[in-house]
Amino acid sequence: MAVTVVSVNAAPGPSLGHFDAASGERLHPAAREALLAALDQGWADPARLYREARRARLLLDTARESVASLLGARPDETSFPASGTQAVHLGLLGLAAGTRGALRVLPSSVEHSSVLHAAEHLAEARDAEVVPVPVDRSGRADPGAYAHRLAGPAGVASLAALQTANHEVGTLQPVEEVAEVCARAGAPLLVDAAQTAGRLPAPGGWSVLTASAHKWGGPAGVGVLVVRKGVRWRSPSPADEREAGRPPGFENVPAVVAAAAGLEAVARESATEGPRLTALVERVRAEVPRRVPDVQVVGSADRRLPHLVTFSLLYVDGEAVVTELDRAGFAVSSGSSCTASTLRPSHVLEAMGVLTHGNVRVSLGRGTTEPEVERFLDLLPDLVGRLRAQAGVAGL
Repeated sequence: MAVTVVSVNAAPGPSLGHFDAASGERLHPAAREALLAALDQGWADPARLYREARRARLLLDTARESVASLLGARPDETSFPASGTQAVHLGLLGLAAGTRGALRVLPSSVEHSSVLHAAEHLAEARDAEVVPVPVDRSGRADPGAYAHRLAGPAGVASLAALQTANHEVGTLQPVEEVAEVCARAGAPLLVDAAQTAGRLPAPGGWSVLTASAHKWGGPAGVGVLVVRKGVRWRSPSPADEREAGRPPGFENVPAVVAAAAGLEAVARESATEGPRLTALVERVRAEVPRRVPDVQVVGSADRRLPHLVTFSLLYVDGEAVVTELDRAGFAVSSGSSCTASTLRPSHVLEAMGVLTHGNVRVSLGRGTTEPEVERFLDLLPDLVGRLRAQAGVAGL
């Protein structure tokens, strides 16, 4: 049966403004060019010795060196799982496999679900105690809270986890301070750098670092797992000869090459893209509360990602806002949605103690323009007003 690519027009109206870069960026032109070239040159098995295989191995090794350098790591510490989620699972479960006896897992309470699910798995499989570390109302973790929990019962091994920046509200985390706390306690630290890789310099001090290529404009299906030399990490999967025994299976050489090219390009552009997007986000942060009544902007006002802003709208459902904005030509996301799979609002917003209803995350990407942002700001007040009127709260 032939496979056909179908074009889907979900809604009539203007061209789509992609304001959901935190979920995934469009494929960067540099990544696309590298992918097309590598499909022809890097198709062979890089573990073999014939000419085509050696070419594939060279491409893979060069990509590994590039990614490692940009993340502040060594090539032999760096491997490529099938996704950022798999990287997190392998990273945390591998740290646990490197310990014996009783175990405590200390994730911040606003970690990505992949971290929390891995911790839950350890609670079931290893009888590990999972102790979430609280955050303040901006979503920022306190290094002192990690220190307090690391000073737990004697004879219990601890693992900590902290993201570089929160994926829902954009707050930057004190990774290096927490890393110092963990080092003093002899506890390894897993850092999820999915939202900052390529955009901001990589922090130091971590034991394991993970990232995901589609967050920076690489192809989907490429994660990054970096395990520092000397860290007690053991693969939680059956033994495999590839990727230093970390992610199992055949390497997707063309996708890895494209991921590396995309990361290089985004890192080069960050000096200009970061300030440009910061200015656009500042415009959204200032204008949404001015134009729309009863709005709460959440997350840190200053220690935050350059491209992301989140606000919560009283008296309106977040998913309804997402749907109406899609019809108007804008793609945004909502952390307040109660999906069929979770049946609960955002754990991040709950942990922060802020409004969990009517939440909208706007994350701007490489292609976002100032006119798009202005059009978004112009239409949002009437859109929210209509939804509030439909809910019987008109006149606010």
